[in-house]
Amino acid sequence: MSMIFAKPSMRTRVSFETGFSLLGGHAIYLGPDDIQMGKREETRDAARVLCRYNDIIMARVFGHQDILDLAKFATVPVINGLTDYNHPCQIMADALTIIEHVGRLEGTKVVYVGDGNNIVHSWLLMASVIPFHFVCACPKGFEPDKETVEKARKAGISKIEITNDPKEVVQGADVVYSDVWASMGQKEEAAYRKQAFQGFQVDEFLMKLAGPKAYFMHCLPAERGVEVTEGVIEAPYSIVFPQAENRMHAQNAIMLHALGL
Repeated sequence: MSMIFAKPSMRTRVSFETGFSLLGGHAIYLGPDDIQMGKREETRDAARVLCRYNDIIMARVFGHQDILDLAKFATVPVINGLTDYNHPCQIMADALTIIEHVGRLEGTKVVYVGDGNNIVHSWLLMASVIPFHFVCACPKGFEPDKETVEKARKAGISKIEITNDPKEVVQGADVVYSDVWASMGQKEEAAYRKQAFQGFQVDEFLMKLAGPKAYFMHCLPAERGVEVTEGVIEAPYSIVFPQAENRMHAQNAIMLHALGL
């Protein structure tokens, strides 16, 4: 397996590399300077070369078009390890974690608090095929992609809410979910976003409002004291580390499925 990393990541690299090794495969890490897709070599050319060496390609990139081009031109399965638009492997791991701890995903209430980013888009796409109640509470101007929201709503499978007040919607949540306010590639906006996201920190008070059955989840890495308090991430109801472990198990299942095994 070729692992293309335009965006570096500890969890994605270690979970895929370890997982593929456990399945009996060999993973090759290609860092940001190894290919420079779209700069030194066109994505379509990289796809057509790598598929002649490898049985599978995983890519963690910025632009979503890159993953689409890899899939279009490669003759082997291509796995989306993350794009600026979505993060499907993470949400598969999240679904597994919720099933393990809540007992089911169907019918649960998942309240995401923060930026309407690629994690939210993946939750919305999940909500278009599995019935549950998904809420995205984000500041005005940071809502998720409108077309993706509409797609999820039109599917008629799940209850979808987009709101600007987390305190209003968090009650009765099975899961309260958070992510960094400034993702990779947005760090120059960190100070501005920190100001804009005031009132969207997941703290002990918000978890108390959610109720006694609520778990806390975060896709990591976390900025403790920013989008989540130290007390919440270290609380007994925090399941962020089983969630991180499940990246490997979920991805192993995805790879086996993609390879027809």
